[in-house]
Parts: sequence; structure tokens; C-alpha cells
Amino acid sequence: MSSQASPVKVYIRIRPTANFAHEIIECLPDQQTLKVRSRKDSKRGKRNNQLSSWVFQLNGVLHNVSQEDTYDRVAHGVVLGAFEGYNGTIMCFGQTGAGKTYTMTGAAETYKQRGIIPRALQEVFLEVEQRADHTFTVHLSFLEIYNETMVDLLSSLKKGKCSNSGVLTVVEETGGGVSVKGLSLHLVHNEEEALNLLFEGEMNRIIGEHALNKHSSRSHCILTIHIESRSRTLSDAKYITSKLNLVDLAGSERLSKTGSEGQVQTEAMYINKSLSFLEQVILALADRRREHVPFRQSKLTHALKDSLGGNCNTVLVANIYGEAAQIEETLSTLRFATRMKCVQTKPSINEHVDPVIIKQWSVDHPYSKIVPFYPKA
Repeated sequence: MSSQASPVKVYIRIRPTANFAHEIIECLPDQQTLKVRSRKDSKRGKRNNQLSSWVFQLNGVLHNVSQEDTYDRVAHGVVLGAFEGYNGTIMCFGQTGAGKTYTMTGAAETYKQRGIIPRALQEVFLEVEQRADHTFTVHLSFLEIYNETMVDLLSSLKKGKCSNSGVLTVVEETGGGVSVKGLSLHLVHNEEEALNLLFEGEMNRIIGEHALNKHSSRSHCILTIHIESRSRTLSDAKYITSKLNLVDLAGSERLSKTGSEGQVQTEAMYINKSLSFLEQVILALADRRREHVPFRQSKLTHALKDSLGGNCNTVLVANIYGEAAQIEETLSTLRFATRMKCVQTKPSINEHVDPVIIKQWSVDHPYSKIVPFYPKA
């Protein structure tokens, strides 16, 4: 099925703070434009009073926006698209401690603070209930990439398809997409089962502590919801599938600010390196003259090949601080977000034909392919 190019949607979410730098960061009334002012770097320790300014035009600026409104603007359409057979990806990018995990997973304190992932799981099963004319099969997988090693966060659970305690590898599929060989798939029947798997995987995640974040994610995580849909009303061999990738990227960080040492410092170096490779892929995708895109440079970019340049509706949430002390990292995140907005994917419906039904149909109707010829009188 032909597909049209669709630009990646990009939203900026600003972490709430009592020390918001109004003199530096300005959110325009259109809720899509961000102005940033900063003093130019001075040389030899001399103060430079000259101001530089930048304007960033995006799909949305989420400032003092609730978790519910964030989900509605960022994720709702992508989740509904999955029920029409379109793959979807929602990922959070930004400096460590800027609110990526809060945006994706949320906080356990109150129900209102749930993030995109639990809300998406809820909406998936609400849709399953409402679409009575179809049968749905839903599986979950939960992948972690830590220090360039892929880990199955649900490998401790015995049930599930393709369960494998061995090494996980990214493999190219015939249609041009990718999958992770050896990653376990777990059948879920309702929201409660899905949330239990989410919590199980979250408990197995690698976290650490440094100056900017006491509970810093030290790895990239990809929770994938696999959906298969078949019609109850049509005796048709066709069915559709889709994947929803919900990605919580580890935070970029400057070692001079975080004060990381030892193992945490090593982790930070791996994180920064993989995010650098991600940026190189984005630059290559945004440049229409480039023929080669270096997806295989890292496990992260290879695993996200579909999401970044393939068959997928993709949304990026760039999380930033609203404080003056973090302005350099904020500008770096905003520049990345702007480049991501230039990337285009080609989402198309994942439609398949079931060979078992075709075979059974031909047995039941052995003469169906014989077209009778009646000469005109």
C-alpha cells in the first residue's frame, strides 16, 4: 500500500519550577513558539552583556500543562492510529532530570499524575471493548538498552512468546523494518495485566543518582504494544497489525554539572555517545541529499529505525528546564527538536493475508477459481 511522507511532530515540555527564567525563556500565546535569549559566551573570563536570541517553531509548547492534556495533545491520535493499522512511536528526549520519565511513566503519588504509557494502555483496552465488530490480540514487550547492551526487562517471567535468555539482536525484516530477536512477547487481556507488566519492567530498570537527579534513568527503555485486529463480521483472510513504541530515552548530561564518578560516569559516557549517534541519524534523515543513514552505529538507533525513518507515525517530546542555570543544555535540546521536525516518515497500514484462512477457503470452495464461460446466444 502506498504511503505519503509525514513529518515527525515535535512538542516541547517545560519542567515546572518556582524559578522560571521569564527574562530568558518566553512562551508565545500561539502555544507553538518559544523565544530564548542568552548572553554570548565571554572570553578570558570577561563578562559579555551582548544578548543572543533564538526562535523555535514547533507543533506545541507544553508549559504548565497537566498530564491529561499532555497525553491528549501528544499521544491520543497516535494510539487511535494503531487501531487503523498504523505503527506509532512516542519518545521523550532531553537533559537528565528535565522530566522525561515523568512525562512517559508519571508519578505514583496520585492517579492524575499518570504518564503517557499507563494512559495509552488504558486507552488501548477501552478501544478494544468499544470495537465489538473486531477481535483484538494485544502483546507487550519491554526492552532496555544499557551501556550498548540490550536487556529484556520481562525475561524473568516464564510466560510469553519468543522467550529467550540469550543475547538480543536487532534484525532486519523483509519489508524494510526491524525487530529484536529474542525479546519476549507477553499476551495481555486487560489494562490490569498490562500495568502489572509495566511495573515489573520498571522494577528491573537501571537507575542511579547524581547532582541533577536522585533517580536518574541510566538506560534507554522501549515499551512496545503489539496489536492484531481481525473482523468478526467479514469472513476475510485480511487482518491488520500495528506496533506502538513508547520510548523513555536516558538523559543527556554534562559530567561537570552532575559530578558523576566511577560506574555512573561510565554510564553517562555510553548515554551521551548513543544520543550523539541518534543526533547523527537525525541529521542524515533531515538532509534529503544523504543516501546513507547510519542506523547501525548504535543499538538505540538500529532498534528505532522504523520510528525514525520508516513506517511509523512519530512524535517527539523534548523536555527542558525553565531555569537560567540550564540554558546551554536547553538550547541544545531545542536545536535537536528543530532538526527532528525536519525528519519525515512514511506511515502505511500494516495489512496482511492469513494463509491458513486462504487454504481453508479453497478447500471449502474447490471450484471458486473456475470462471464459467457462457457463449452469447
